[in-house]
Amino acid sequence: MSLGEILALFAAMVTLALVPSTSVALVVARSSSAGFSNGSAVAAGIVVGDLVFVFLAVFGMAALAEVMGSFFLILRYLAGAYLIWFGISLMRSKTSLSVEDSGRSAFKLSASFLSGLLLTLGDVKAIFFYASLLPVFVDLATIRALDVAIISVLTVVAVGGVKLGYAYFAVAVASFATSLRAERAVKASAGGLLVGAGSYLIAKA
Repeated sequence: MSLGEILALFAAMVTLALVPSTSVALVVARSSSAGFSNGSAVAAGIVVGDLVFVFLAVFGMAALAEVMGSFFLILRYLAGAYLIWFGISLMRSKTSLSVEDSGRSAFKLSASFLSGLLLTLGDVKAIFFYASLLPVFVDLATIRALDVAIISVLTVVAVGGVKLGYAYFAVAVASFATSLRAERAVKASAGGLLVGAGSYLIAKA
């Protein structure tokens, strides 16, 4: 890949990652309700899911993903149900946003990572998106190991960087929720985002 192709692909990935979506909603909701670390864990799960689809697209395995359509459909339903449950639990929660239970922090991070991964893998159309996007910038028939490494790094930096930016912004907004009423509003909004994202996933399946 030439420098121009790398920059063009990076710009395309950043632009697409910036578009409001269910993944953005999940990052914002988890960041505003559970802190930047959980938003970062969601972003990491999203990036890993994207990398799976990138590798499938690069190695010409889109047909395999189509055969495994029922598996991805199950993942979509699981992700949708999980997000709805997450959102309802958040809206009904009475604990303070500023209190972090250290005994459950590892569980929270793993749950956030899993939610991001499930959300991404539940969208099997992503592999066909990458399968159509990547050939514009690189010849997949003659792709080299170095090109695969570059595409992987671009995915991590572009997608991960944008999602972390959303996470930071959500935490900054949530930090203004100093009153109980404002805190409840943040939690209700974040929970509503999760329920909406989950419902969208299931309805779109």
